[in-house]
Amino acid sequence: MTPARLPELPLLMVEDAVRAALLEDLGRAGDITTNATIGPDATASAVLSVREAGVIAGLPLAASAFRLLDPSLRFEAQVADGAHVGAGTLIVEVSGNARAILSAERVALNYLMHMSGIASYTARFASEIAHTNARVTCTRKTIPGHRAFEKYAVRCGGGSNHRYGLDDAILIKDNHIAVSGGVAKAIEAARAYVGHLVNLEVEVDTLDQMREALTAAPDAILLDNMTNDELREAVAINASDNEGRVKLEASGNVALDTIRAIAETGVDYISTSKITMAAPTLDIGLDIRMQ
Repeated sequence: MTPARLPELPLLMVEDAVRAALLEDLGRAGDITTNATIGPDATASAVLSVREAGVIAGLPLAASAFRLLDPSLRFEAQVADGAHVGAGTLIVEVSGNARAILSAERVALNYLMHMSGIASYTARFASEIAHTNARVTCTRKTIPGHRAFEKYAVRCGGGSNHRYGLDDAILIKDNHIAVSGGVAKAIEAARAYVGHLVNLEVEVDTLDQMREALTAAPDAILLDNMTNDELREAVAINASDNEGRVKLEASGNVALDTIRAIAETGVDYISTSKITMAAPTLDIGLDIRMQ
């Protein structure tokens, strides 16, 4: 199943990242192996296939890798990002100049394997909590320079995105609270600083801190490293004291074997860095078919 309304990756962002990756790979002299063994006018077709079941993400970057080396290459995706596929599924056919195909191969596969790995791992977490109203969400723990792509991959896998950076939402953490002098004081200062369109979340370690946070009416409260019993109590407090208006996010000790029980406490979101930082790559290969 393909998630509805995937975010769109801006073409300029994609091309800038892929161009840098190609330059890194081609170095100072280009693909000397391919150029030494294959004539400049040789043509070929290739297929990209998955070798294990998973969720696809990164097709726009793969397409860009091939087309930046030769705009005349034909890149025909057989599935869309977000598609759940089985082992052996052919996902792309590409044809044209053989040198361009081989020189772009590694960059295209690196993006596809990495992003599809994140999408596939996210889908496993999402599947564990599909019977609840909770959503699994990523964090800012991403590879520098690749955050937008990794967060896009999370969405392809059925997950939700947390803030993209330090500039698009307020998240008051324990160190902010320690320096500013308290939970409510930090919330009030942050609310006075930003405009009405900026969401505000605060991280708390205890239920007493949560109660203090509710008095200052944040948009969301992050419940950090709480037990499942504490999470259930937090949900009850929010429902009784605040009519459930504040979104609750659980974080800490989230794994495939714990996320179901966390979701069943009634929290709205469960954040984990594992879906971006610990996801194994999805095995995808390219095979040449000579014309």
